[in-house]
Amino acid sequence: MFSYLWERFTSHLRERSRRRARLVSKDGRCNIEFGNVERSRFVFLIDIWTTILDLRWRYKMTIFISAFLGSWFLFGLLWYVVAYIHKDLPEFNPSINHTPCVENINGLTSAFLFSLETQVTIGYGFRCVTEQCATAIFLLIFQSILGVIINSFMCGAILAKISRSKNRAKTITFSKNAVISKRGGKLCLLIRVANLRKSLLIGSHIYGKLLRTTITPEGETIILDQVNIEFVVDAGNENLFFISPLTIYHIIDKNSPFFHMAAETLLQQDFELVVFLDGTVEATSATCQVRTSYIPEEVLWGYRFAPIVSKTKEGKYRVDFQNFSKTVAVETPHCAFCLYNEKEAKAKEKKGYDNPGFVLSEVNETSDTKM
Repeated sequence: MFSYLWERFTSHLRERSRRRARLVSKDGRCNIEFGNVERSRFVFLIDIWTTILDLRWRYKMTIFISAFLGSWFLFGLLWYVVAYIHKDLPEFNPSINHTPCVENINGLTSAFLFSLETQVTIGYGFRCVTEQCATAIFLLIFQSILGVIINSFMCGAILAKISRSKNRAKTITFSKNAVISKRGGKLCLLIRVANLRKSLLIGSHIYGKLLRTTITPEGETIILDQVNIEFVVDAGNENLFFISPLTIYHIIDKNSPFFHMAAETLLQQDFELVVFLDGTVEATSATCQVRTSYIPEEVLWGYRFAPIVSKTKEGKYRVDFQNFSKTVAVETPHCAFCLYNEKEAKAKEKKGYDNPGFVLSEVNETSDTKM
């Protein structure tokens, strides 16, 4: 009993360590951290547009609110300084014939309100700039131009954040597991992908990368070594007609890194299969990339996907997403090498081969019949 619990505990720890070492999550986020970056983080301010777009919404909105409030308060102080220098404030007891730079500025609060009205072009009409001093006119022009720039930048950043093709990628889904079974007489690794919208992805292209730790002949250990994995559908891997769920597959042949794996040793392997789908969003013409990954525990050997597309009586095609990740056990060779040898043996049976060890000897037949 104790040994059984200890085995379950160690297997659980191994599973957790695998999950922690995952580079790409199921929803496509990359689990990577940069340390000891030599260049200063202020270099990200050079590309301020990309930096703003990559920020989370809570940080973005904090920056926006701070920018607006800061500009209103800063120009409110400037308007207060102008009124103070021109002695328009009530504490200076201006005469009846005195014409102020800005009408009805009585303190810092009214100066802040006038700054707000000017920058957002509200214009209540109670406070207004007079033609008495050029400083106030110049400050009004400068704040109006700066306000337009801030509004344009903030509205553009929000619009770009909302319309990013990254959000379109969330309506592309992959199957929870990958399966290995025979397809067309060949051993293949199969993955199902679906487009949840009726709008297409134009020029779609799908491919994969196998990430694993390798040791070179020189003894160098390479972590996250990348190996190309070619995925195809029946019509190829480019310009997919992605209107219904597709089952993409990778042929496990002699050039495949899965060729030397078997059903018994699959869970002992240490790899991560990352699948990419690139395409152009039909509505916005923006490029889009969808990513997901599979670890050995998520690759099922000897299974195939259940069918999900059917035709109704009305002549419509119906996709049942309830069976999207459902798998069915099928008879499958336990390794690609065995399937290859089996096919080779059957091919040899159909042909004739001479035995090089066979020697034909002549036999002289004698007859005992005497004439």
